[in-house]
Amino acid sequence: MDDNITPHMEIIIENKPFNPDELVNEVPILTLKNMMFLPGIPTPVNIGRSKSLKLIQDGKKRESLLGVFCQKDANEDDPGITGLFPVGTAAKIVNVIQENESNMTVLLLGTKRIHLDEITITEPFLKGKVSALEDIRPPKSDKEFKAQINSVREMTLQMLSTKMNLPDFVMESLQKSKDDDYVINLAFSSVEANPKQKQEVIACNDLKERLNKLLSLLDHDVQLLEIKESIRKKTQVEIDKQQRDYFLQQEMKNIQEALGGSIQDIEIKEIKEKAEKINFSPEVRETFIKEVKKLERLHPQSPDYSTQMTYIQNIISLPWNLYTKDNFNLKRAKKILDKDHFGLEKVKERIIEHLAILKLKGDMKSPIICLYGPPGVGKTSLGKSIAEALDRKYIRLSLGGLHDEAEIRGHRRTYIGAMPGRIIHSIQKAGSSNPVIILDEIDKVGHDYKGDPSAALLEVLDPEQNFAFHDNYLDIDYDLSKILFIATANTLNAISQPLTDRMEVIDVSGYIMEEKLEIARRHLVPQQLEKHGIPSGTFNISKKALEGIIESYTRESGVRELDKKLAKIMRRIARKIAENTPFPDTLKTEHLYDYLGPVEYSREKYQGNDYTGVVTGLAWTAVGGEILFVETSLSKGKGSKLTLTGNLGEVMKESAVLALEYIKSHASSLKIDDEVFDNWNVHVHVPEGAIPKDGPSAGITMATSIASAFTNRKVKKGIAMTGEITLRGKVLPVGGIKEKILAAKRAGIKEIILCRENKKHIDEINELYLKGLKFHYVDDIKEVLDIALI
Repeated sequence: MDDNITPHMEIIIENKPFNPDELVNEVPILTLKNMMFLPGIPTPVNIGRSKSLKLIQDGKKRESLLGVFCQKDANEDDPGITGLFPVGTAAKIVNVIQENESNMTVLLLGTKRIHLDEITITEPFLKGKVSALEDIRPPKSDKEFKAQINSVREMTLQMLSTKMNLPDFVMESLQKSKDDDYVINLAFSSVEANPKQKQEVIACNDLKERLNKLLSLLDHDVQLLEIKESIRKKTQVEIDKQQRDYFLQQEMKNIQEALGGSIQDIEIKEIKEKAEKINFSPEVRETFIKEVKKLERLHPQSPDYSTQMTYIQNIISLPWNLYTKDNFNLKRAKKILDKDHFGLEKVKERIIEHLAILKLKGDMKSPIICLYGPPGVGKTSLGKSIAEALDRKYIRLSLGGLHDEAEIRGHRRTYIGAMPGRIIHSIQKAGSSNPVIILDEIDKVGHDYKGDPSAALLEVLDPEQNFAFHDNYLDIDYDLSKILFIATANTLNAISQPLTDRMEVIDVSGYIMEEKLEIARRHLVPQQLEKHGIPSGTFNISKKALEGIIESYTRESGVRELDKKLAKIMRRIARKIAENTPFPDTLKTEHLYDYLGPVEYSREKYQGNDYTGVVTGLAWTAVGGEILFVETSLSKGKGSKLTLTGNLGEVMKESAVLALEYIKSHASSLKIDDEVFDNWNVHVHVPEGAIPKDGPSAGITMATSIASAFTNRKVKKGIAMTGEITLRGKVLPVGGIKEKILAAKRAGIKEIILCRENKKHIDEINELYLKGLKFHYVDDIKEVLDIALI
């Protein structure tokens, strides 16, 4: 067995002064492996080699000092002088514990540092001559030495407290010890270093130099211990967490077994039971079974488990081949549509027709309807009425600002947080495969680098494709052909042409005064009374007051702004009722100022025919029709200048140029002297310059205005016109006829000049809107001038 040091133990022993005479003769040499110690520190050593055993037995009898030296090579069993480090420690035997014949433990106490001069005897154990080494001590006043001692003490305490669990009194004795040698020697015995490094320390005679080398070893040892402790704590925390998780899982498993199975098994069983009640097609059922088997193979703690579970739940939450029964009572359907919406006859007729065909045929692909028109005319709310009339579920899908194709088609399951598209999600929400889905604001769909949602809508809205709509998340075809899609838009210009082709476009134009009056009386006023908690019969608004609100406080094609104004009145009335303040039973025109403030809008009114060159035109805007005035004045000049003002667009400017060129080329037939064009400049202005204006429909109005100015003939009283012109003088049809006619009626116009081709649009308009108007249908600008100019 190797001779080696045992773990450090502190033992209180009487330390007698060193006697130099004991080293005069030869001393026994004890060789140790991988250990050294300094004087003053009791050190237990395991003895196993035969020579060392004999040496201890002899030394115990003689009570003589031993020379203790460390071997350079720990593998060498019988080293000579060259195999030993030259500096060691003189020590005496304090105690011997005989464990067996070949092994003992001996407690040695170092007394003095010594140098090995020579080996004199090798048998039965080594003996040699040694010489004592003296320490070079600094003076007591040396502050650097004191600092070094304090550093050694602190680092030794830190190291010992981390390395081993020593009794408190040992740590306290080190902390309070005033014996510098004891502190240094204990630190040296405790530090972990290789023999070569320790030999460098023990060989230093200068105490300050020895302390510097010792501090370096201590610092390295302390850092190493700190790293080990940090690793140990982290490992312990991880082990504790794993053990905790394991015990909790085992506990959960026991609870689940007591309840009849694991949560995973219960969930999968519930899913299978739900699937049995669903009318899957064979292909879908096959896919479902395959996905459930995949789920059963996954561990519940796996991240893929929740993803797979979500996917399967999405499949079973869809109403596969589940349809609500349509109500084929056509009279009831018409009654519901008429009750909820006044006007909108075209839309109502189309829905009743669809219902009639369903009643006769029993099965039919639903139409894709697109309602377009100005805001506030009831396009979106109409969808809810249609769903009620058909007894179908109603879902509104807002597409405004949508710019990601995946919002329609869904995300592929490879992505984190993938989900079905809005179409599939809406069907899940509806709970049936034939709801009414409103695609609101389809003209507001955007597109960017993520794709074009309007392109994805092509498959949704194509009756030839949507029976097998493919959602990227589901990865299963779903039948959308029984869904009644109703899209709404304010304008068709922003919708792609392929998408427009797939829809049945129905124009929902603005309301006239009479219609707004009826809507307010039948729907808006009762709704606002109910919303504001005003009892029925307590308050009412007169017909004249409603007309005043519509004319002077709103400027729209629909009734949204009108509804806001009525709400404002109701709030004032509700406050008066709450405060017990008097209020009128019926709101009249003279009360409007008190409840709504000063008049906000003054409609463009016909300004008469007092001046030449002033002609009334008709225009279409997003909030309905308007009348506008085209004014032409002549001023002396070189005659080649045409000035256009009024914030006109390019098309409108071109119309003015065309009109002037036509007048010039037909000057003789209009009895205009050709020299006039050389001496007079033309200025055409359209009032309200802050408002941008564009479009070709003011062509005949500009031509009439220029002709009136050059011929000095006034325009007939109470007449307005709209139409595009060509360079040859042909009059072309324009759009927005109904809105323009309503604007003319509001302004008090009696006669309207239109292109002959626009007659078909007039024929489609309700006779109620045409009452009091006379129409002139023309093909050429000459006819316009003959009718309009006096």
